[in-house]
Amino acid sequence: MAGFELKLMHTMKTLYSRLLMLAVFALPSAAAAQRGNSVYVDDRLNQLQQSLTMLTGQIEQLQYQNQQLQQQMEKMRTDYDFRIDQLEKGRGGAPRPGPAAGPAPSAPAPSQQAAAAGPSASGDQLYHDAFKMLQEGDYAGAEKGFRTFVQRNPKHVLAGNAQYWLGETYYARRDYQNAMTAFAEGYKVYKNSPKGPDNLLKLGITLATLGRKSDACAVFARFTQDYPHATDLQKRRIDQERQRDSCG
Repeated sequence: MAGFELKLMHTMKTLYSRLLMLAVFALPSAAAAQRGNSVYVDDRLNQLQQSLTMLTGQIEQLQYQNQQLQQQMEKMRTDYDFRIDQLEKGRGGAPRPGPAAGPAPSAPAPSQQAAAAGPSASGDQLYHDAFKMLQEGDYAGAEKGFRTFVQRNPKHVLAGNAQYWLGETYYARRDYQNAMTAFAEGYKVYKNSPKGPDNLLKLGITLATLGRKSDACAVFARFTQDYPHATDLQKRRIDQERQRDSCG
């Protein structure tokens, strides 16, 4: 567990350093803005926001892995406490008693063993593989991976995240129509997931990109109602997008 915590802290420091570097690289945008080059400014800001989104995704992955490790450690501690208790009672630290012994079952086939592992183990790997492809710029591969993950694991704790990143695979390729559909689906199906606010935020941004400014403004207005406890960063982003699109 300590290893994961150290890795998480290191990644947070790396995130901060990269954000500082991105901010420095974005500074020339101010001079460009004075020259009226708004396209250049928008492009640099989009790059900055995309980089921030990817770095945030890396943090989310580490946090999830750390949570899984903590749960495993808790199960081990509980079993350890039980064994110590049995030793003190003179039972020799026997494992937890199970149901009455019966005929020994036959060994399961490999396919049955894989099924017994449940969708979580294979689902986690599928998600992490898809995210790695996203980081490497393989958007088509990441799209396939995230879509497969959601289809196979619609109730998984990471399903809302996967739906959001599916939308990002489209947005990164300027396929705004499919991006809009993916973000809308993420908001509709996984509204209460950790990525619910991000799905709605990116839905509004995508609508604005498609020229549907009034719809985008309606989405931004809904954000405050649906997510009053959103992060300060998300709220500032909403305010920025509302100003950019001249929302009333």
